[in-house]
Amino acid sequence: MKSKGPVIIVILLVAAVLIYQAAYTVSETEQVVVTQFGRIVGDPVTSPGLKFKLPFIQNANFFPKNLLDWDGDPGQIPTLDKTFIWVDTFARWKISDPIKFFQTVNNPFNAIGRLNDIIDPAVRDYITSNRLIEVVRNSNRVLDIAEVGREDEQYQRVPSRKIYIGRQKITEGILKQSQPKLEKFGIELVDVKIKRINYVEEVRQSVYDRMIAERKQIAEKFRSEGKGEAQKILGEKERLLKEITSEAYRKAQEIKGKADAESTSLYASAYGVDPEFYSFVRTLEIYRQNLGTNDTLVLSTDSEFLKYFKSLPE
Repeated sequence: MKSKGPVIIVILLVAAVLIYQAAYTVSETEQVVVTQFGRIVGDPVTSPGLKFKLPFIQNANFFPKNLLDWDGDPGQIPTLDKTFIWVDTFARWKISDPIKFFQTVNNPFNAIGRLNDIIDPAVRDYITSNRLIEVVRNSNRVLDIAEVGREDEQYQRVPSRKIYIGRQKITEGILKQSQPKLEKFGIELVDVKIKRINYVEEVRQSVYDRMIAERKQIAEKFRSEGKGEAQKILGEKERLLKEITSEAYRKAQEIKGKADAESTSLYASAYGVDPEFYSFVRTLEIYRQNLGTNDTLVLSTDSEFLKYFKSLPE
């Protein structure tokens, strides 16, 4: 019995190796093509679960079953109206027939090369066969391109040039043209879309320059309108200031005139009581104004200017 122990262990190890080599699992996102010495054996395995194959002589080749992405290289393409643009496209595809796929391209990396060879020419063909507006727009909806500062320009709400195909139909055409060429590789092209469209560098720079010039024109318009409005406000301010000043001056002069009149009336009333006293006071004021320390005044002895000095007792 002791001599049979190592044999059983060897048998168990061999059985484990055989089971390990024979069993394989398929997930929900995978499909398998079983080959024997390079030849395909049976139908492809598309259902998930634990599967078995002949150990050592059969191989399980796994391929993705879910959607895969293809991202094309941006390229410079002229449109029908001779406008050079950069076009960047992408697509979604899947392996519809894993046997054809295995026999032709064998792996996803080679499949990407086939997609490049088929989709890129289709994109170029459709772009060069249509005008730029057909590639950019999907409908004939009137665009509202009104901008602040350009409301008075007539082309703010003008109908755009009419399109007959549109971007969506162009991508559908690319899909229809490419799909038959991919069927022999076991590939189904699910969708093709244009990711981005842009002018080439030379045209883009001229567009930017034109936009900058237009914005500078709008800015200058705002500046001139602002200066005009500022002058209008300053003029109105000066007018109101002069109006207020003149009204205040008028009222001040009226008050001053009334005050002078009242003052004169009071002086007249006061001095009218005693005219001789008034004459005396006025003469003293004249003395104070005209007779200074260094002043010299030559008068005759009978001058009226010194009549109050004459009346003084000796």
